[in-house]
Amino acid sequence: MDPALNAADVVVGFHPAGYRIDKTASPMNRHTKWDVTENHWRNPKPVCFDSLPQSGWIAKDKFDWNQVDTYMEKI
Repeated sequence: MDPALNAADVVVGFHPAGYRIDKTASPMNRHTKWDVTENHWRNPKPVCFDSLPQSGWIAKDKFDWNQVDTYMEKI
């Protein structure tokens, strides 16, 4: 398993507290906070970079933004 990353080092990734970073996405989807319930990620809301947790991030290859209601990301 890859070590946890700092927010500044993430291009595409998620934080177990319900945050996602996707620097390849549209501006409204670059930094988002999600409601995580019953192993689903729902209701993404844009947030500023400064409000993100600064450590504990897990890198991903990509997110499928066509599926807003997605299953919990696997660590």
